[in-house]
Amino acid sequence: MPGAATQSELGHGYAGAPPRVSIESEGGASATMSVGDGDVASATDMVTLVDPSFDENILRSLCETDCGVPLLLDRIKQSMVSCREAAAFLKRRAGLEDEYGKGLQKLARSTSTEYAQHEGKAGSFVNAWQASMRTHEAMAESRTKFALRLNEMSEELNNLVKEVEKNRKATKDLATRYERALQESESLTEKTKARFDMTAEELERLLLQKEGEPLKDNAMQGRSPVNGKRVIGKAVAKGGMLLKGRNPQNMQRQEDDIRARMSGASDAYRKAVTDTQTIRQEYFNFQLPRILRALKECVDEIDLGTQYHLSRYAFLCESIVHSEATILQPQDDHVLGLKATMESIDNRSDFKVWMQSYIYAHGGQNARGPRRNGPQDEGFLPPIPALHHPGSSPSLAHAYLDKGRPTFGVSLADQMARDDVDVPPIVVKCCEAIEKYGLDQQGIYRIGGTHSKVMKLKERLDRDLETVNLDADEWSSDISNVTSVLKLWLRELPDPLFTSSQHQDFMDAARNDNERARHIRLHERVNALPDANYSTLKYLMGHLHKFVQHEAQNQMSVQNLAIVFGPTLFGQGQPGLNGAMNGMADASLQNKAVETILEHYTDIFVDDADEA
Repeated sequence: MPGAATQSELGHGYAGAPPRVSIESEGGASATMSVGDGDVASATDMVTLVDPSFDENILRSLCETDCGVPLLLDRIKQSMVSCREAAAFLKRRAGLEDEYGKGLQKLARSTSTEYAQHEGKAGSFVNAWQASMRTHEAMAESRTKFALRLNEMSEELNNLVKEVEKNRKATKDLATRYERALQESESLTEKTKARFDMTAEELERLLLQKEGEPLKDNAMQGRSPVNGKRVIGKAVAKGGMLLKGRNPQNMQRQEDDIRARMSGASDAYRKAVTDTQTIRQEYFNFQLPRILRALKECVDEIDLGTQYHLSRYAFLCESIVHSEATILQPQDDHVLGLKATMESIDNRSDFKVWMQSYIYAHGGQNARGPRRNGPQDEGFLPPIPALHHPGSSPSLAHAYLDKGRPTFGVSLADQMARDDVDVPPIVVKCCEAIEKYGLDQQGIYRIGGTHSKVMKLKERLDRDLETVNLDADEWSSDISNVTSVLKLWLRELPDPLFTSSQHQDFMDAARNDNERARHIRLHERVNALPDANYSTLKYLMGHLHKFVQHEAQNQMSVQNLAIVFGPTLFGQGQPGLNGAMNGMADASLQNKAVETILEHYTDIFVDDADEA
């Protein structure tokens, strides 16, 4: 049967007895048909079909209204539009933040690099300036991370919209399929009812014909429905007085045939009503609550998801502001904030240091202006002695005359006295950068830098050591330029690090074939070096010792480093008996001396320092 087939197609039926069905005929009369012993499912039974965690009041209200499904479908569309707008906003905000962060980072790095290339102020100003650029880089990095989080949230919202739209479409299709099945069953019921009514009218017309009663329009039209059957109407009344002279046997056969067809139409109508009512009850009591619940869950999912991401966005906005505040004013008292960094600039001290360096570089014989003093026979008057009160300090120019900044070609002792340090600042600055960027670089110190860049770095270091930032990409990207500058500084020392006066003593000690004896003799020669040479050699050997410990990565063994630094630390050697330089002849001994000292670095320097 069509109704049964439709019910089977839906795939949901009742396992118990079928319910009683009450339908209403076209004329308005109520006809009750008994289709089983069960009762119609109550509201309580309907509620049990829903997840208890769901809002039962909302679901009950949606089930009672006749527009629950379109209501929820339209609500989901609204929520999807809102979610898309939120995702688009986060996407655009992420683009702005990313552009701002990258632009600020590029500005800070380029500013730091460009300042090192120009003749700007040194001292506390350059330190504060570089620190402020690092602060801006930290702020830029924070903004870039913020943009990344916003992009992730935007993608999650877009994925949420796609998922909800997919579920909405699937649930809508399911609801449409159930509604169409119910409409088709109701249409079939209407057809079977019409067939039943036609047969009933035909039977009534036959009975009237058989009795031979006259049919009047007014009487037929005014007849009220009886037992749910409609009157014949005008179409039957037009026949007027029916003839009585018909064959009774033929009329009896017609009556039996019509009654048989009427019985079949009644059974079909009863079956269609039963199937339709079953489908209707299953739809309204079981399927519709499920559909409404699924749609309401889609509404909740997208609404709660959108609210969650907007709340997360608000939290991230607060976090980025707090993060920037922490960067500008760190909570650690030992770290200066941006304001404190700028306030740390000491213009007075910077000017004094600049004056010292300028006088050292341009004063004395290098002065281009008129001379103050000179021979009296050339017309110069003797200088007027300055009056010094007890406790007063000498002239500022003379007080700082020995504190110039040039470092290449300046004797080691003069640099130590001028800068009041144990190790020349250029050695410390270069070694720290080399250890930071080249400790694991293969062939470090063996591979030379670019000549033009080496000369450029030398000129900057010699002009103003403090303003040079070796962490800049210009130098850190190719650390070989820094290693070449360090070796150039050692070669340009007026007196080599191992000193010319002790050159022959070092060579004699290196000639010793006995390892232990050679170690002891070279240890004695190292201890005999001047204090400035000894402290510088100790720092340099400690630096090279770190590279020996990373030999597996940088491929620089003790022998390789000795070959590189032998001629550098001993210089060109001393003239021989024929007046020629012995540098090439002593090369193997120089390398052997450096190799032995580096191999026994701990015994020569560290233990000695511990004993001291």
